[in-house]
Amino acid sequence: MSLNHERQKNKRIITIVAVTLGLILLLVYMQGGFVGKVPPGTSPQSSEASSFHTAIVTTQQVGDMLAWPGVVKSRTVADIAPRLTARIVEIKVNAGDTVKKGDVIARLDERDLRAQEKAALATLSGANAHAERSNADKQRISGLYEKEAATRERFDAAVAQAKEAQARANQANATLTEIRARLADTLLLAPFDGIVVKRLKQPGDMGMPGVPVVTLQVPHGLRLEVEVPAACAGAFHPGEAVVVRIDTLDRTFDAAIDEIIPEMDAQTHSQLIKIALPAVEGLKPGYFGWLKQACEEHAALLIPASAVQHLGQLEIVRVLSDGRQSTRHIRTGKIFGDRIEVISGLRAGEIVMIHSRQMQ
Repeated sequence: MSLNHERQKNKRIITIVAVTLGLILLLVYMQGGFVGKVPPGTSPQSSEASSFHTAIVTTQQVGDMLAWPGVVKSRTVADIAPRLTARIVEIKVNAGDTVKKGDVIARLDERDLRAQEKAALATLSGANAHAERSNADKQRISGLYEKEAATRERFDAAVAQAKEAQARANQANATLTEIRARLADTLLLAPFDGIVVKRLKQPGDMGMPGVPVVTLQVPHGLRLEVEVPAACAGAFHPGEAVVVRIDTLDRTFDAAIDEIIPEMDAQTHSQLIKIALPAVEGLKPGYFGWLKQACEEHAALLIPASAVQHLGQLEIVRVLSDGRQSTRHIRTGKIFGDRIEVISGLRAGEIVMIHSRQMQ
């Protein structure tokens, strides 16, 4: 048993030594320890370097890409509000419901108006009857006046009485028409085909003129409305192409600025920018989205992204200098197309190696 234990111990020692030696050789290779100097006047390319392309570290002004949140809204929005003060008896829709033009949205209490209508009908009936009698008297006295059986004063009085009675009948009819118009206003109707995006009242609440009960939007012609800080809002222009992302759909697409509200919000120091969205399947009002756009610029060191190699969490590049290759640890930032920003580890003008297989 002691012999086997000794053998296992020796094997572990040999394994540890082999792994340690391998790591040392790898580090030496990464530092260019196996690449000799090239004599002056000869090409710096070695047999190993011949399979590499080179790229120069360049400095370029790049935009700082920022993202501002926004909400998808319709170009056509309507707040459905009463025209009179009355208690809300019924609301027939909820947020998210689809309605057609003319559909009943809500119903107000009409009992007081029905009582007024009944009284107005009675008044109109009496006024019409009085007008008919007055007109008949005028006709009768007119006949007598023509036969000189009635005085002029009596004829004029009959004509005046008939006109007054007819005016009262007309006034009673106008009152009835007004009451019936107010009765029609107890039904809140959809002004167009749309989607209910907000329900702001409940049955039993008091309906007030100008105070919305629900909000409707047209589901077409959608826009992303974004509050952009004033420092960046000045860089945008109507018609400018921008990048928009809709989180709910997990999609990013190009869009165009449709409108920029010139007034600045005094509290947030921002301006409202409205972006016309393309017809995208599944896109609806109320969805959350982002406006992505570069605002300010800074000088960045850029190299091809394919020049960067990853060893675990380390980022390294191979640098060519005086015909020798060496490995350099770097830290990278944002990606711009097929190039990547170098935060630290390289200087402008240095040459990095790109393996030919990565260039394909």
